[in-house]
Amino acid sequence: MRKRTLIISIVGLMALAGLGFVIINGTPAKIATGENSSLSTAQGTIWVANEDGGSVTAIDARTNKVVTTLSGIAGPHNLQIAPDQRSLWVVSGENSFAAEIDSQTMALRGTVPTGMTPAHIVVSLDGRTAYTTNGDANTVSVIDIESMNSVATIGVGAGPHGLRPSPDGKWIYLANVKGTTLSVIDTAKRKKVSDIEVGKSPAQVGFSPDGRYVYASINGENAVAKVNVASRTLVEKITVGVGPIQVFVTPDGKYLLVANQGTAAQPSKTVSVIDTATFKVVQNITTGMGAHGVVVEPSSRYAYITNIYGNDVAVLDLSQMKIVARIPVGSKPNGITFSTSTVTTSPAPLIELPIPKMTNGNMNSMNME
Repeated sequence: MRKRTLIISIVGLMALAGLGFVIINGTPAKIATGENSSLSTAQGTIWVANEDGGSVTAIDARTNKVVTTLSGIAGPHNLQIAPDQRSLWVVSGENSFAAEIDSQTMALRGTVPTGMTPAHIVVSLDGRTAYTTNGDANTVSVIDIESMNSVATIGVGAGPHGLRPSPDGKWIYLANVKGTTLSVIDTAKRKKVSDIEVGKSPAQVGFSPDGRYVYASINGENAVAKVNVASRTLVEKITVGVGPIQVFVTPDGKYLLVANQGTAAQPSKTVSVIDTATFKVVQNITTGMGAHGVVVEPSSRYAYITNIYGNDVAVLDLSQMKIVARIPVGSKPNGITFSTSTVTTSPAPLIELPIPKMTNGNMNSMNME
């Protein structure tokens, strides 16, 4: 009798598995598959700047669920987690300042005025300095984080947009979206040392992990450029989707991801996946309306893409080359960054940041610590 019961139990389990169920603590539970997947192997927090929504969304990378939304920063175009994972930096394109936020408590640590219409922000590898591209001033602001003051302004090309530091921290490369060049900044000297011709309207850059190459999205040519860092020369260009914006190299150096946004009238919907060894497109994956921002978590398995006209974030499993989840966020999600630090508190669903009021169009630096 026990043998018959065992056989029936096994058959029952197989039937449940066939229907997409598993047994957890004696109870049938549905297996999450495809774009309904709710859990991942990633650990950390995905941060998203909702430019039209005036907000920042925090997403738990394991559950792919929104943890909280921070409001109060007008026109947050881009954001970046600091190397220590404890600070999140956001720029206000509307009010021209940078804000530092504690990534655990969600407290505002301070604000610093920048040049006109900051687009992107990065933090130096030692965590002492932040850099913003000021799109309408054709400058880069250099911010001393300890004093929360702008300590230098560097003239660059036309319409500076995306920027990133080299892996050794010696250089900042940035894309001049209203021109045809990448500008190179010497971080020790705090000055521009070179301009590299790459093509019409470069939008963002991304370094190979070894620092030998930097890649740039060439928005005006529907292409991506590969630049030799040592010689500061263009090596090659390849065609991708329409209107490429952000680029990101996987931490293992295997792939270069390019988000193809298109336009509001004719949105693109793909991310181009480039094999860095061959510099060839190996996949064009549909992610959503107006793929814009892209980031990859440290294991190189999951990529996260903001769909600026779809108001969501797509989760791309690079081991399967398919979208496994979509997460609704705020209006016009733009910049995106990944923190290995998971929010351990239980913050309110919506948190209003105490941003200082503007006085005669100006904001004074504020250090909350």
